[in-house]
Amino acid sequence: MQGALLPTENGPRLLLQHNRLNCLPLGARLRTAPFCSTGENSTRKYSVRRQQRAPRCQVHIRAAATLEGQLAEPVNSDTLTHKHDIRNIAIIAHVDHGKTTLVDSMLKQSKVFRAGQHTQERIMDSNDIERERGITILSKNTAVRYKGIKINIIDTPGHADFGGEVERVLNMCDGVLLLVDSVEGPMPQTRFVLRKSLALNKKVIVVVNKIDRDAARPDFVIDTTFELFCELGASDEQCDFPAVYASGVNGTAGMLPHSLADDLEPLFEAIVKEIQPPAVKLNSPLQMLVTNLDYDDHKGRIAIGRVSSGCISKAEQVSYLKPDSVKTKTGKIAELFVYDNFNRVPAERVEAGDICAFTGLSDVGIGETVCARDAPNALPTIEVEEPTVRMTFLVNTSAFAGKEGKFVTSRNLKERLNRELERNLALRVESGETADAFIVSGRGALHISILMENMRREGYEFAVGPPTVITKQIDGHKCEPYEEAVVEVPEEHVGPVVDMLGQRKGQMLDLVAGETGGLTRITYKIPTRGLLGIRSAMLTATKGTAMLNTIFSEYGPWSGPIATRENGSLTAHEQGQVTSYALESIQQRGKLFCGAGEQVYEDQVVGIHQRNNDLKVNVCKKKQVTNIRSATKEATTSLNEPMRPTLDEALEYVVDDELVEVTPQSVRIRKNPLAGKRR
Repeated sequence: MQGALLPTENGPRLLLQHNRLNCLPLGARLRTAPFCSTGENSTRKYSVRRQQRAPRCQVHIRAAATLEGQLAEPVNSDTLTHKHDIRNIAIIAHVDHGKTTLVDSMLKQSKVFRAGQHTQERIMDSNDIERERGITILSKNTAVRYKGIKINIIDTPGHADFGGEVERVLNMCDGVLLLVDSVEGPMPQTRFVLRKSLALNKKVIVVVNKIDRDAARPDFVIDTTFELFCELGASDEQCDFPAVYASGVNGTAGMLPHSLADDLEPLFEAIVKEIQPPAVKLNSPLQMLVTNLDYDDHKGRIAIGRVSSGCISKAEQVSYLKPDSVKTKTGKIAELFVYDNFNRVPAERVEAGDICAFTGLSDVGIGETVCARDAPNALPTIEVEEPTVRMTFLVNTSAFAGKEGKFVTSRNLKERLNRELERNLALRVESGETADAFIVSGRGALHISILMENMRREGYEFAVGPPTVITKQIDGHKCEPYEEAVVEVPEEHVGPVVDMLGQRKGQMLDLVAGETGGLTRITYKIPTRGLLGIRSAMLTATKGTAMLNTIFSEYGPWSGPIATRENGSLTAHEQGQVTSYALESIQQRGKLFCGAGEQVYEDQVVGIHQRNNDLKVNVCKKKQVTNIRSATKEATTSLNEPMRPTLDEALEYVVDDELVEVTPQSVRIRKNPLAGKRR
C-alpha cells in the first residue's frame, strides 16, 4: 500500500493506494505520487507532487481515509506550544509593601488549608531569621489552583541587599505582580525590580496594596508608577499596565479603589487574563535551568527550576553543564516534585512550562542547565549585578578563641563560605592577605551580616573586619559606588537628617514636605561609604522615627575622606573579671558594653568613649582591702544598664583598626592587633 496527500478545501487528506486493478471509469480515477522527502529525516518535511490523469492501463483501486492523530503534518520540534493550564508569576516589591502577607491570603482563599487549620502569619517566611527580623531573605516557590489553572507563585525579598534573589528567579516566571504601597508609592527597590522585569520583557500587573489605609492615595500611586515606567524606558505596551487594588491583610481586591470584592477573585482573574501562558517547545530535547537549591537531610541536594523545553521524568538519565563548561556531567533523576497547594508533590513526569524540583544530582549548581543525555545544550547562565561592599573574615585569635564555637579553623571557614557560593549568586569569596583570611563581597552590609548570623547559629566562630566599599578605576580615575537614599522623617527632625547626610558627602536630589501622613521625604545621592554605620546614628538623632531606604545607583568619582564615627572606644587594660567597683567610675567616661561579673580580655572594646580618642580603662580593678573601716562602706553602688550591641550594631560601630568577634553565644568588639603593628 502507498499513500499520498491530496489537497482539499478542508486541508490535506491522505489517500491509501491499493496495487490492485479495477475497472472504474476513467473520470473517477486520479493518480497521486507517493510521499517524497524534501529534507533531512529530523525535520520531517514533505512535499506532494501535482495530480495527473492515470492512463487506462494503470487503473488502481483507491481508498480514501482520514486517520485522526496520524494524518496531521509532522510537528516541527521548534514549534511553540502554549500551556494554557499554567501561569508562572513572581511577586516583587519594595521591602514591607506586603508581598508575603498577600501570598498568605492567596493561599488561604485557594483552599490550601483545611477548615479550622491553624496557620501562622507570613507562612512563606519559614526561616528563623526572617521571622525574627520581619523581612523576606530567600525566594520561595508555591502554587495554587484557580478554576483548573495552576498558578506558580514565587515570593521574593524586598530589601535591596537581596536583589540577587530577585534577579535569579525572574527567569522562571512569565509575568510579575508589582506591589506598591497605597501611601508610599514607588520606592528605591521598586525601581530596581521593575527595571529588571522590563529588561526581560515580563508582563507587569501593578497591585496597589494596603488600599485600606486611612492615608491611601491610589491616584497618586498610579501616576508615579506610570512615570517610573516611562523613566525606565518601557515600551508603549508595557506602560499600558493593568492595575488591581488590594488589601493583603484583609484578603480583598478590586479593579477600582473604592469598590473591592469580598475576596481576591479580581486579582486571580487579572493573573489568568493578563499573564500569558508559558510558550514552550514540547517536542524538543529536555532543557531546564537550575535557579535555586534546597537541602534535605534525607534526600540531599534539591535543585529547583523551570522546564524550558521537552519534559523531565523520574529515573531519567540526564546531562548537566554550563555554557562555558569543558566537560559535561551526567547523572540520574532520583525523585521528581512539583509545587501544588503549598506542598511539594511527587511526580513521574513534568512537561515544559512548569516549575519543578528534583534530587539525584549531588553536585548540580545554580546556573547549570539540565539537558537530555544525548543532546547537551546549555542555556544562558544567570547574570546578577556586581557586589559593592566587602568584609574580611578571619580565624578568631582572641584570648577567648575556641571556648564557644564548634567550627573554628580556617578549613572550616573556607568550606562554609564555598558552600554559600553554591546558592548565593550575589556573593563573592576571595583569598585574603594571609592563609586564614577570606574577603567576602556582597550587595551590602546586611547581605553579609545575614550570612554571619546563619554561620554563628550553625556553630561557627570567627572574626570580621569593618565593611569597606569596592572601588574601580574608570578612565584612569578612582571611582566608588553611589546609592540613592530615601529618608522619610517627621518635619521637626528634618534638620538633623540633612546635616548628617551632608557631612557624609550626600547630594540632595529632592525634598517633598508633608507627603505621607505628615512625613517629609528627602532623596539623596550619597557614596556608599557615607551610609556605613548611619542607621543607628540617624535613629538616635530622630528619636527612632526616621525610615531609611537605599538602592545602588552608579559608580562615581571618589569623594574624599568621610568620617563615619565621632567617638573613640574604651578598651580593657587587662584580662579578668569586670568589677562593679571599677565600673562605677568608668561609666562616667562613656557608655559601657559590659556588666559586672563578665570576663574580658586585653584590648577588648568595653564601651564608647565620650570623646573622639580611644582610652584604655581597667574594668577589672578591685577595691583595696584593709583593716580600717571606711566611711563609705555602706554606700550603694549604682551602675547604668550596659549596652549589648547586636551583630548589626557591632558592624556599624567598628572602624579600620577594630574587629568584631562572632561566636554562637557572644558578639564582642576588639582592637585589631595587626593594625597596631602597621601603625
